[in-house]
Amino acid sequence: MRHSEDNGTVHALAARELVYQVDAARLLDEVSLSAEEGEFVGLIGPNGAGKSTFIKLLTGQLQPTVGGVRVLGIDVGKNARKVKANVGIVPESESPPSYLTAAEYLEFVARLRGLDDVDGKVRHWLDWFGINDKRDSMCKDLSKGQRQKVMLAGALIHKPKLLFLDEPFVNLDPIYQRKCRELLMEMIADGGTIFLCTHILEVAERLCTRVAVIDHGHVLASGTIDELRESPGETLEDVFIRLVGGSVSPVEAADGGLPDEEE
Repeated sequence: MRHSEDNGTVHALAARELVYQVDAARLLDEVSLSAEEGEFVGLIGPNGAGKSTFIKLLTGQLQPTVGGVRVLGIDVGKNARKVKANVGIVPESESPPSYLTAAEYLEFVARLRGLDDVDGKVRHWLDWFGINDKRDSMCKDLSKGQRQKVMLAGALIHKPKLLFLDEPFVNLDPIYQRKCRELLMEMIADGGTIFLCTHILEVAERLCTRVAVIDHGHVLASGTIDELRESPGETLEDVFIRLVGGSVSPVEAADGGLPDEEE
């Protein structure tokens, strides 16, 4: 049974006043955020804002200094292994093991999760991502985009009800970006939940039912895009610059502005 608030809202995930501190540095400071079942929630922010740290706390890869997280009704601090068994995760800038082939990695994930028809599921996802011809290639020999497809396939192979994605589209070509967007929207239509960290604001604006803006470990604003707008014509990029731009400008000024591009 999933966590339910007093008002009856069913949450796929709920983080309450999370603090994550390393020595004297607070990387996250009293962050609270939730996602209801069937929501597509996006977390956007500049580099170093705390997005990847937050997703690691939500998935039990890190333990908070203060605060707690429940995912699919599970206390992450007490049972991170059960959380990982029930969700799909695509971490930022992480590749499948270099010493396995694409098929071997997906077989490993499927068997670890106790799935039936392992060969069929591996074949389906290799075909879906257009990399069946690379099934016997070592992951270290795949292109960045092909490795990203393998990671996505591994996160989707067990049809999770909750998916955590950290910059999932960065290395994908436009055709597979579109295919993946369509697949994710089908997942939402079927009642699944997605938590997305991204720098691609157009993707967040197109896909997300709700967006949170984070900077320096603080959530500056959270809501639907309409709720975040100050005027009808404001895009998510406009909202982002309005909320975060003031914190970036002093850094640029201190550095003498942005460096010139190399010729």
